[in-house]
Amino acid sequence: MRRKNKTVFLRLFRPYCFLLILLSFVFLAFSAAPTYKMGKLKYNGGGDWYANRTALPNLITFCNQNLSTNFSPDEGIVEVGSSALFSYPFVYMTGHGNIVFNEQEAANLRKYLMNGGFLHIDDNYGLDKFIRPQMKKVFPELSFVELPSNHKIYNQKYKFPNGLPKIHEHDGKRPQGFALIYKGRIVCYYTYECDLGNGWEDFGTYPSDTQESRSNALKMGANLIQYALTN
Repeated sequence: MRRKNKTVFLRLFRPYCFLLILLSFVFLAFSAAPTYKMGKLKYNGGGDWYANRTALPNLITFCNQNLSTNFSPDEGIVEVGSSALFSYPFVYMTGHGNIVFNEQEAANLRKYLMNGGFLHIDDNYGLDKFIRPQMKKVFPELSFVELPSNHKIYNQKYKFPNGLPKIHEHDGKRPQGFALIYKGRIVCYYTYECDLGNGWEDFGTYPSDTQESRSNALKMGANLIQYALTN
């Protein structure tokens, strides 16, 4: 009688056992999903590459929560000439001062960008005159072009019908988003007169911060990430 009851039990619950096994494999697959990092570019020349200390961690949190990305919570610091550069799908560069790429660094950055990497350069005020000649070392054949407000980069999950949002005011100039386009793909996006990264920092870091400007900055940053990962 006991054997009969056991047989009936196995017949009844065998399909559910298979389902439980299947669900356990799905759970393990998702729990073991690889994480990846956003990188902050460390460069030579004396400029403050380390500026906006809380920017990337806050952007990472926002993207993981709103785009379902799986970025590690901590940014990675990566040097321009390092082979580690190739492990980052998205690299952020900022500062106020001088930048110098040597020949090896320029070649390494070029190779990274040509092979699927994405660089966001964020002028933290005063960077423009230094970064343009250095990026000419990387892509002598390319020049920065301003992206129109209807470009896909402004129309990802979050819509910016007027293009790049203004986060901080300096000289009364309009914010501009420039790109280096290699074989039809944006490899470098450059935000000028915007201070996008400042808007990613902890709220209250700057007296002029508003909840609206910070929200716009994080949403535009998320658009950059979404665009970089899908194009």
